Amino acid sequence: MAERLLVRDLMSVGVATCAPDTPIIEIARLLLEKQLEAVVVLNEEGHAVGVVSQKELAQAYTRDNRQELTAEAVMRDGVPSVPPDIPLPAAAQIMQDQGIRVVYLMHHAGGITYPAAVLSYQHLLRHLAARSDEELNDLGIKAARQAPLDEFIQKRDAARKRAGFPHQE
Repeated sequence: MAERLLVRDLMSVGVATCAPDTPIIEIARLLLEKQLEAVVVLNEEGHAVGVVSQKELAQAYTRDNRQELTAEAVMRDGVPSVPPDIPLPAAAQIMQDQGIRVVYLMHHAGGITYPAAVLSYQHLLRHLAARSDEELNDLGIKAARQAPLDEFIQKRDAARKRAGFPHQE
């Protein structure tokens, strides 16, 4: 198996996000449903302002008012990030040094900074355990992805369905 050496070769494009006023109960459900480590909190302008990880949710669990807490109340300020072109062992060391299980690759466009991709311990473990490159085909910059417009349409239709709107063509 050819070694994948850079963050961009193992990252996942697309990052789960939430608004600051999202109840932590919804965040916990999302993390469980999607098997995620964390979500990035985006402010009204779309800037990444913080992270809510499993750790912050576990800490919030000890609070009496946990049912009323929002992302903004429990988030860790800032978004831990790495560049896409550093070696994976360096990214793993950064994660260990900072005591975090996930880092993001940030994108800057139109004056907004937001997360574009993610690298987690789960990615590193998959790489470590992979018997062949084929087991990692869904990761990295070369992974096959849905076109952005198709993804938008799919998310829009799902939101309409949840809201009870009739199907439209």
